Amino acid sequence: MIARWITFDNACLKSLHYPRQALLLALRLSLAWIFFKSGLLKLQSWESTLALFEYEYAVPLLSPYAAAVLGTMAELTLPPLLALGLLTRPAALALFAFNIVAWISYPDLSPAGSKEHQTWALGLPVLLFAGAGVASADHLLRRRASKPALVAP
Repeated sequence: MIARWITFDNACLKSLHYPRQALLLALRLSLAWIFFKSGLLKLQSWESTLALFEYEYAVPLLSPYAAAVLGTMAELTLPPLLALGLLTRPAALALFAFNIVAWISYPDLSPAGSKEHQTWALGLPVLLFAGAGVASADHLLRRRASKPALVAP
């Protein structure tokens, strides 16, 4: 009985390989777009961004200017890494921390906004633990690194 269950479970895992890869890619791209779009908005209206960090957001341990610069840099540099699947786990971890800080730093966040941050906080650890999948630069680099180097005669 247990042997049949294991055989069935292995067959299920094998049949879910491609859908899993598609879901990881979709998750990476959707999260990357959300954060990147926010970074572009901050950059496009920099004076408003500075005012928000000065008067609305309560980022701990950082001056409003430093928080605005670091937050914008994070939103413009980490999402492309996620989209490419390059350094996915560190990028996902950094965006997870960034998301938590953003979530707690805005005291007037609406319930809908809070739900969005919660959703992102659930998606980023999936990438942290599962990795980027096969449609990623991480996978290509891992494959290249595992191939034995050709030695010239």
